[in-house]
Amino acid sequence: MISSYTGVVENAASTSAAAVEAKKKTEQTQNEKSGSVSGKTIGSPKLSKKAADYYESLKKKYSNMDFILVSEDKKEQAKAQASSYANASKMVVLIDEDKVERMAEDENYRKQYEAIIANAASGISRLKSSLESSGANVKGFGMQVNDGGTATYFAVLEEKKAAEKKAEKKAAEKKAEKKHQKEKLEEARSEKTEKTDVSDKTDTDSGTVTITASSVEELLQKIQDYMQLAKSDTVLTEA
Repeated sequence: MISSYTGVVENAASTSAAAVEAKKKTEQTQNEKSGSVSGKTIGSPKLSKKAADYYESLKKKYSNMDFILVSEDKKEQAKAQASSYANASKMVVLIDEDKVERMAEDENYRKQYEAIIANAASGISRLKSSLESSGANVKGFGMQVNDGGTATYFAVLEEKKAAEKKAEKKAAEKKAEKKHQKEKLEEARSEKTEKTDVSDKTDTDSGTVTITASSVEELLQKIQDYMQLAKSDTVLTEA
């Protein structure tokens, strides 16, 4: 009698455990990469429903930032071309699908990475005002959330060409002074100078420079250093 009762209990426990496991598998299957992804993307990222819901709440929480979700196979491409996604009105946040999935599941991991995003969000107004006061012509800025609890910040500036143009003009004038002896030689050298000028402009056709840093503070400092260097070059050229 006792043996029969024990067998019933064991069978019930086994059935219960199997039911729980089956329910977990069902929920996992339903949740696996079935969530719809809205907003800007690079590649074809997919999220579970839980991660998709979390991602939507993350974008709402930091609505002053421009989130771009990156698929796992496009991480390196996004890293190499990060500056091309820069936005002049909002800080761009490049974040990959795997991080969002883990942030949705792991509370400690979520806190770590949300702290990085929050720090960047709080520094946006300071970043904008500092960039404006520096005289930098900013075409866009953003951040990429990296592995290992770090981020890379970047700003795309219009390249300072004033010093280059003045240097080219001064060089052309010096060349012209050496062409007084023969008129034909003067014309030949003038044509050569024009070709050289066109070649120089083609090399800097993009007209931008990208500055990267590991923090908002470092990015600001590097931009200020760049602007100061550009001013120094201009002064030296004029002297």
